[in-house]
Amino acid sequence: MSGAAAHPIGDLDLIDLTDPHTFQRDDLPDMWRAFRDRSPVHWHPARGDAPGFWALSRYPDVLAVYRDADRFWSEGGTVLATLLAGGDSAAGKMLAVTDGVRHREIKAVLQRSFSARVVARINERIRARTRRLVAEVLDAGEVDFVPRVAEQLPMATIGDLLDLPAADLPMLLRCNKLALSSDTGTTSPLESVAARNEILLYFADLVAARRRNPGDDVVSALATARINGSPLREDEVVYNCYSLIIGGDESSRVAATGTVLALARHHDQWRALLDGSASVATATEEALRWTTPAMHFGRRATADVEIAGVRVRAGDIVTLWNTSANFDETEFADPGSFRLGRRPNRHLALGHGPHFCLGAFLGRAELSGLLDCLRDLVGGIEVTGAPRRIYSNFLFGHSSLPVVFRPRRSAR
Repeated sequence: MSGAAAHPIGDLDLIDLTDPHTFQRDDLPDMWRAFRDRSPVHWHPARGDAPGFWALSRYPDVLAVYRDADRFWSEGGTVLATLLAGGDSAAGKMLAVTDGVRHREIKAVLQRSFSARVVARINERIRARTRRLVAEVLDAGEVDFVPRVAEQLPMATIGDLLDLPAADLPMLLRCNKLALSSDTGTTSPLESVAARNEILLYFADLVAARRRNPGDDVVSALATARINGSPLREDEVVYNCYSLIIGGDESSRVAATGTVLALARHHDQWRALLDGSASVATATEEALRWTTPAMHFGRRATADVEIAGVRVRAGDIVTLWNTSANFDETEFADPGSFRLGRRPNRHLALGHGPHFCLGAFLGRAELSGLLDCLRDLVGGIEVTGAPRRIYSNFLFGHSSLPVVFRPRRSAR
């Protein structure tokens, strides 16, 4: 834990959900339980130039807003950084911050580009790459799992999907890690903006090239697609490429790291994975719930509406805290326990409703591939140093995880 000292849990109005330091405190489960119990539809007061907003922490309330795309729109932004700044420059262009008819049209284009043939090819590469990376760190002594494995898997996968040159991936990873979070807490707002702009400029050049010479990849599919006879505008294609690489990298990288940490700390669940009493399929869903990389998503109310008896006004910002909803005792039995065989497991780690994560199949494939590989090749995981948390009010996880992987004697 670093940063400012934690506020008493009893004083909810003093907890600043916009401050990344808040999410480096050690009592987060207690904090969210206090919100769920005492102020599930909580008015977060304005601080400085940032306006106030609603924070929803209970599962049924979060789920209801995700489902209600008519009265809760995404075009004002979907994360605190843009919502509190007054809007998102990609509104109406990028799928995540577009609503209504245009959202459905762009989504249909993207879904068509994820053909069964492309997905099958990507899945094969995920499994081969995962086995190679894990095999390289077996019996290698202490390694940092994040740069050696977790950072390599999703970026290479999204690179395959978009057909990006391998030499460009380190630059894109560096920018991704600055765009909405920080490994150290020293990243300035200006550096974050510069990183986002660098990604956008990169894709502007790539989109122009793919329009001239399209290939069999998602960038080309977007660049050559037509909606009602008209091509997508250049900024629409660029923004959606940006969204794919940010979303395809961050959540998977963080989920993979959190999963390895959880398996190392919960020996009974590690044994359940090894002996097959927990399937890779159920383990994948529990790993997603347990890690919940995207702590929140946001919406803006388009009309006056009641949420759990609380009046929300048209124009109000409403934030949906997945990181609390996924541990709500009214939805999950014993939510504070990591249980790889958990059923049912209707978690919200990937969102819900019309804006459900378009790349969910990739995230699940990457995490399943990792779990399958660990089960086959690894006999033991030892955490050898203190994991370092990411500095962010959006992304929760670790930027460093020192571990030792020991090989399984009868690796299949």
